[in-house]
Amino acid sequence: MQAGDCGTCTCRESSQALSDIEVVRRVREGETALFEILMRRYNQRLYRIARAILKDDTEAEDVMQQAYLNAYVHLDQFAERASFSTWLTKIAVYEALARSAHRGAAAHTGFESADDSMVRVQDTKPDPEHQAFATELRTLLESAVDRLSESHRVVFTLRLIEGLSTAEAAECLGISEENVKTRLHRARALLRADLFARTGAATSSAFQFHLSRCNRVVAGVFAKITAARAAAPS
Repeated sequence: MQAGDCGTCTCRESSQALSDIEVVRRVREGETALFEILMRRYNQRLYRIARAILKDDTEAEDVMQQAYLNAYVHLDQFAERASFSTWLTKIAVYEALARSAHRGAAAHTGFESADDSMVRVQDTKPDPEHQAFATELRTLLESAVDRLSESHRVVFTLRLIEGLSTAEAAECLGISEENVKTRLHRARALLRADLFARTGAATSSAFQFHLSRCNRVVAGVFAKITAARAAAPS
């Protein structure tokens, strides 16, 4: 399963078996069901991009559906010299921006989740404390990203969350590579400032020695004391 694939495809072939170009060619030839491979392959990316622009889960899903429909209808216009993923992402960006403008966000200049993989905290143990911390950290970052302007939020999503190159992000957004770099740099700075401001007040409560750990230490010490006393000569 490719990165970003949201699940097992019900088509005859797995999403690993065919390249984007091969799927597109076969869909053009009449194997419509194979279009599911492309949808599952890029659902996560399109959701993140639409969500970054609209800040609304339901509208993001609507944009995804329309973007896929637009892509399918205009599949003959896809030039195989380009990357299909970039072509599809650009369609989703334009659809999201159109919806944003329609709902009264046209006054914003430029291009103003998340799911559980926005922040990947690598836990090697099923420790409830680690899992809780990972959830809190993800929530904190997601809310901070949501507070970025649309132009910074979508660049941050494309470059650092979806991992597109500067050139790919620039092509998707229709802006220069220098603009992408500038907006990404600014987004990082804004996020650092936001996160520091939100966590600074809680600094004194960081790294607390929680009751569960306290109980373990106390129990362990008393167990050693008891063992030492039992082993000592009377």
